[in-house]
Amino acid sequence: MRGTLRVYLGAAPGVGTTFRMLEEGRRRAERGADVVIGFVETHGRAGTAAQIGDLEIVPRAHLTHRGADVEEMDLDAVLARRPEIVLVDELARPKVRGGKRWHDVEALLEAGIDVVSTVNVQHLESLNDVVATITGVPPRETVPDAIVRAADQVELVDLAPEALRRRMAGGEIYPADTIDAALGNYFRLGNLTALRELALLWTADQVDEALRAYRDAHGITSTWEARERVVVAVTGGPEGDPLIRRAARIAARSRRGDLLAVHVSRGDGLVGADPARLATQRELVESLGGTFHAVVGDDVPTALLDFARSADATQLVLGTSRRPRWQRALSEGVGSRVTATSGPIDVHLVTHPEAAGRARLPSLTGGLTTRRRVLGFGLAALGLPLLTLLLERAGGNLDLSSDLLLYLAFVVVVALVGGGYPAVFAAAAGTLLVNWFFTAPVRTFTIAEFDNLVALGVFALVALSVAGVVDLSARRRREAARAQAEAELLSALSRGVLAGGRALPALLTQVRDAFGQDSVTLREQVDGRWLVIDAVGDPAGPPGTEVPVSETLHLVLRGRPLPASDRRVLTAFAAQAGVALRQARLAAQAAGAAELADGNRMRTALLAAVSHDLRTPLASIKAAISALRMTTVTLGPDDVDELHATIDESADQLAALIDNLLDMSRLQTGAVNPLQRGVDLDEVVPRAVAGAAGVRIEVPETLPPVLADPGLLERALANLVGNAVRHGAGAPVVVRGSALGDRVELRVVDTGPGVAEKDRERIFAPFQRLGDRPAGNGVGLGLAVARGFVEAMGGTLEPEDTPGGGLTMVVSLEVAR
Repeated sequence: MRGTLRVYLGAAPGVGTTFRMLEEGRRRAERGADVVIGFVETHGRAGTAAQIGDLEIVPRAHLTHRGADVEEMDLDAVLARRPEIVLVDELARPKVRGGKRWHDVEALLEAGIDVVSTVNVQHLESLNDVVATITGVPPRETVPDAIVRAADQVELVDLAPEALRRRMAGGEIYPADTIDAALGNYFRLGNLTALRELALLWTADQVDEALRAYRDAHGITSTWEARERVVVAVTGGPEGDPLIRRAARIAARSRRGDLLAVHVSRGDGLVGADPARLATQRELVESLGGTFHAVVGDDVPTALLDFARSADATQLVLGTSRRPRWQRALSEGVGSRVTATSGPIDVHLVTHPEAAGRARLPSLTGGLTTRRRVLGFGLAALGLPLLTLLLERAGGNLDLSSDLLLYLAFVVVVALVGGGYPAVFAAAAGTLLVNWFFTAPVRTFTIAEFDNLVALGVFALVALSVAGVVDLSARRRREAARAQAEAELLSALSRGVLAGGRALPALLTQVRDAFGQDSVTLREQVDGRWLVIDAVGDPAGPPGTEVPVSETLHLVLRGRPLPASDRRVLTAFAAQAGVALRQARLAAQAAGAAELADGNRMRTALLAAVSHDLRTPLASIKAAISALRMTTVTLGPDDVDELHATIDESADQLAALIDNLLDMSRLQTGAVNPLQRGVDLDEVVPRAVAGAAGVRIEVPETLPPVLADPGLLERALANLVGNAVRHGAGAPVVVRGSALGDRVELRVVDTGPGVAEKDRERIFAPFQRLGDRPAGNGVGLGLAVARGFVEAMGGTLEPEDTPGGGLTMVVSLEVAR
């Protein structure tokens, strides 16, 4: 039988998890349980050590790691002792021989031994990157969340940040010499508050999971009002915003209430919400601290209640129906059905300006163009008399049924040409003409026989039905064509936004072209003023159509007035314009973050350089001066000269390091402004290599002058030559010049070990030494400064192989005109 695990979860280091673990162990021992300590770390805290009391401690295993004696929990000894309960501190601590301490805990649990353990919130795997962002210190020791979540009991050990800082200041957590550093870094008030919130949220999720598991195990489907949860149903309609705000106010009044918005989509996909408005409502929900959810269901009331019950909601907010009263009288609405079957969930039906609009008859216009309708009326006005005249001339050759069929065929033709209204006119006029000219008694509107009356009635009914069907077909065809055009437009829109780059200008151009506008402007309200973010076309003049993207962001179109049918697609464009703007700003922020990260890396490397490389020559100078000032030791002339030489050499080395650091700082801040002019290389090169031993110069006097700053060029060459001398394996270094077209190349050639091709670019990174040289002789800035100076003068610096082995640095500069 597997043992049980109890974990004390600490909100921060020093809150007392080990103390609580030992306290629990003593309490169980006093109740007669067999309790031993497998491993406990007191960190030198007297109060924690006192809690051990008379608890049995299993002797630890002593291991040697990197020449040091290390103590670790002896798992085999604990298993052999086989107690009822074992106390194991610091669940995330790595073991000397691989693995983590939680692996040992798993072994104890599998052996049927109960375990009481501890872990701090910063060691949870899922929170590792969050903690690193908050504190600036990435935790090196982590434990999978699943291990802690699988514990039978998890108890949060918490302490107010102010109280924890007082404990720290009082020396109850860390030694006195580290207190100030800890309070100023990891234990800042903001850090502790954020860690505390992380621990509370993680524990709350754990409690929710435990509650849900209990309800599932016991088949409990009723709502438990342990926490107020307000669900608001959104349809993507205009009533969504006031409903969301009303639900947010209801949740806020309960202080700890949760806000959840849910949108139900039809399973067949035939009825869809406005995607732009739905995206806006999602943003509104998230800005109010809620979460947005989408579910699929053919029966909206059932889907809403299933979601509310699964979320353990206590209140459900719905908008009153937008359907007319006569439609609500014929069928029960969503609100009525939800209210009738909600059970313990409170249902709020909220009125809104869009509720119960006036009933309108469907229009017969809109399916066909005005030109075709006029043509239909003209055809009916001319064709009916002509048809009547032809039938009159036929005399008695046709009976009434044949006449009615011919008139019906003509009505169908009129309907196909002109649609509903012309067809209705043709049907009514045809009925009267047939009655007058061809129904006995003729030349009167009296109908003598019942069969003729039925025939005329059927004719009128069929003619009107045909007119309606043809008109409806024309409407549907036009709607389908428009839907296809909108789909193609929105597809192109999504491709344009996802393409990135200049997404916003391209999007505004597409809006202008798609809707035939003179200009399209995206403007934003900042400090009460409307500023133009981007525009296509001339933004001057009065706006024609203005679509809000958000409260502070509007899309403004100038040009022809747009019909209401265009606004739905335009709203989607406006929403995508907002997305494109956010993408551009996030890209800019990411670039800024990358720049800050580079700066942080530079500062870190600089600190390392200052703390180590700069101290080496300073230490040499200090030691030499101290030796010269000693009065108890008599130094000979040779000793004095050697100490003077050491001081001089170390001072030169220190000056060179400081110069490189200053040069790198100037390059990083863009403060290098070369004063370029024509420079003769046979004058600059000797000055650059002065003081370097074993350097041969092969620069012809006939080389043309180059466009460069003499000082920067000399510094760059000096760094290249110095680097070549250090890596040249004692062989001479050659500086060779040659002309190639309109450029002059200087080669600094060494025959040392060379650099692998994959590392060619790395050697130019600041503070990079590739581990191929002893520390203390430089900070790895020589090549970085050299390339920076050469590029500032418009030249290039590239490495290449030396024939026979070694590395050649090629400086290419433009010939001075």
